[in-house]
Amino acid sequence: MKITLFWHRRDLRQHDNAGLAAALQSGHPVVPLFIYDREILDLLPSRRDARVTFIYDEVERLARQTEQQGGTFLAFYGRPLEVFEQLLSQHEVAAIYTNEDYEPYATERDTAVAALAARHGVAFHALKDQVIFAKNELLGKSGKPARVFGAYRKAWLEKLRDEHLQPYPSADLYTAPNLAQLPQPAPRPTLASMGFEEFRQQVPANELPPEELVRNYHLTRDSPGRVDSSTRRSVHLRFGTLSVRELMRQARDLNPKLLAELIWRDYFMLLLWHYPATATESFEPRLRQVPYRNNEAEFQAWCEGRTGYPLVDAGMRELNQTGYLPNRARIAAAGFLVKHLLIDWRWGDRYFADKLLDYDMAQNVGNWQWMAGTGVVAAPWFRVYSPQSQLDSYDADRAYVKRWLPELGTSAYPQPIVDHKFARERAIETLRTAYRAAGQ
Repeated sequence: MKITLFWHRRDLRQHDNAGLAAALQSGHPVVPLFIYDREILDLLPSRRDARVTFIYDEVERLARQTEQQGGTFLAFYGRPLEVFEQLLSQHEVAAIYTNEDYEPYATERDTAVAALAARHGVAFHALKDQVIFAKNELLGKSGKPARVFGAYRKAWLEKLRDEHLQPYPSADLYTAPNLAQLPQPAPRPTLASMGFEEFRQQVPANELPPEELVRNYHLTRDSPGRVDSSTRRSVHLRFGTLSVRELMRQARDLNPKLLAELIWRDYFMLLLWHYPATATESFEPRLRQVPYRNNEAEFQAWCEGRTGYPLVDAGMRELNQTGYLPNRARIAAAGFLVKHLLIDWRWGDRYFADKLLDYDMAQNVGNWQWMAGTGVVAAPWFRVYSPQSQLDSYDADRAYVKRWLPELGTSAYPQPIVDHKFARERAIETLRTAYRAAGQ
């Protein structure tokens, strides 16, 4: 029996799934699968990672749903090339379907898997699913992505048609006649067999946020003291348990500010795909040789929320305890690290990569480089936010910082690690010198 393989990655859902819908209409019964990729998991600093547990729970949910429909769901712990080499030798595979991924490692991996499939005479199809416009679909007159978000958003909105946000019929097609049942499939790995501990953090339900929250999003998104300050659906977008088209339809109808933030998500993925080197290198060549101080003791104080600046510290403590960091606290924490402490933005990005439940390379690299003034689209390198002004503007009643800093106002809370005025002047002078020296 010829089968079609559907490879889940950042799309852990059966509904509104572009690649899965195409696979289910391929003319051959489908075997969905997931690979716990050792090229990624073996690099994690801890075997107690809430994101791995979240993925595992979602994969097992998909497996149960598939079995209830009379199909087989495969899962492996290994390296994708080795897994597909095994599958292609064991089964008569007509095609492999998946959804596109735009990170540098993912594009290299998919190119290698496609080449392996071709050697076996198997077609490899990758469809667009996690963004509305991708790769070369929305470029400026120069043939490159717009360097200003406003121009990109305008072009995005002008190009958008109702059909771009229509759901794919994957859930309706996910029935026994379209699924394959394999005899004696290999047992799926467990967390323990992969060397991971169970560790769960609180994540909101996999459903659209309440309409009232979405309608008020532009009023609450910068209020970290409110539990309903944002949709908190970023984890579901990151792992594809919620379709971005679902949330964009809701945002288009109810709140243009939320839609604009989702367009930023598309934009940063486009930028990373066109400029993959920016994952580890500053885009602005004149700021690639900044003599960052990279003081390890100060970095550790930042990581632990001990800088003496309440909004920064509260944000970092919430991140460490919950894996979540509100928008305004992210801005305060990131800006403080790269400007006040003059620590390389890559140090901060790596720490967020270890801690954030919703860590997404494109979004975080884009935002860190924006804060550092080094990115494709960036805040001016000479902009230095005042953590105290940010606190007064966005947590005036101190509801947020009091929640995460119970020792605030006592002798147990540390004094500021650096004076704001001094740090601001030091940052501007350091960056200005590096910028001018590189331009000569």
